[in-house]
Amino acid sequence: MQYFTEMDYSSMMKELLELTRKNEALKLSYIGNTILSRPIPLITIGEGINEKGVLYVATHHATENICTSVILNFIDEYARAYNKNEKICGINARVLFNMRKIYIIPMLNPDGVEYRIHGIENDNPLYERMMKASQGDFSKWNSNARGVDLNHNYDAYFAEYKTIENELQITHGPTKYSGEAPESEPEVSALTSFIRYNIENIGAVLTLHSQGEEFYYKSRGECPKKSEFLAKMIARMTTYKPSSTDGTASYGGLTDWFIKEYDKPSFTLECGKGENPLPVSQIPRIYLNLRELLFTFPILL
Repeated sequence: MQYFTEMDYSSMMKELLELTRKNEALKLSYIGNTILSRPIPLITIGEGINEKGVLYVATHHATENICTSVILNFIDEYARAYNKNEKICGINARVLFNMRKIYIIPMLNPDGVEYRIHGIENDNPLYERMMKASQGDFSKWNSNARGVDLNHNYDAYFAEYKTIENELQITHGPTKYSGEAPESEPEVSALTSFIRYNIENIGAVLTLHSQGEEFYYKSRGECPKKSEFLAKMIARMTTYKPSSTDGTASYGGLTDWFIKEYDKPSFTLECGKGENPLPVSQIPRIYLNLRELLFTFPILL
């Protein structure tokens, strides 16, 4: 492990460019752009062409960018093991590379992360609107550049959530606002388009959030075939506890959408413990908790 610091967008991109320059096992591309025109990076590892590939997504929420540092450690360790033809968690990295494809989006919400860490720039076209929405304080900002919570913007029980949203008077701001329509946000639209195009090579999704050391894998109490088995394996490997969403967390998320749309396993991992944003001192512990899962999840499908 070598990524123990908080990642903003520029520091993440610097590391991804360096990693892909040095490691032939890593392919860097982009799924689209954010509202403020930042390219959203995608790392692809592996050559396996089958429905047992997996997708890892980190940092829907700007206060949860510790997940970006965690996933960078995974990318780096995989590349090192591949270069040395070594085993990790009992699996030879080159064998895994040839068997399974892993798609990784290290930071889905770059604009929100930039707001939270650096604040909003005066020349931002959304400056006045977002200053009002944040009351000038971006320290707890989770949403994207225009105040939409990306993990409420998927087409999963969206209309139902709108009713709740109106009752609670939730609007553009730091968290929980779902947007004008499903996939209205370019970040979510880019991800869902990527999934639709590559669905034949995606058998399951892992989404990294924080915090709570628990995970969700059901939608409205139901889950796809094999999810129960995978849930038991995740609990064993990570010591995270399976849990159920409630309240506003039950609407518009990636896990609900992927299960509803494709009837394939999807898991939301709540990494670490404490209050977001978690301290970077938790990165080693979080990564060690998830390490076996990240390397072996593709071969469990």
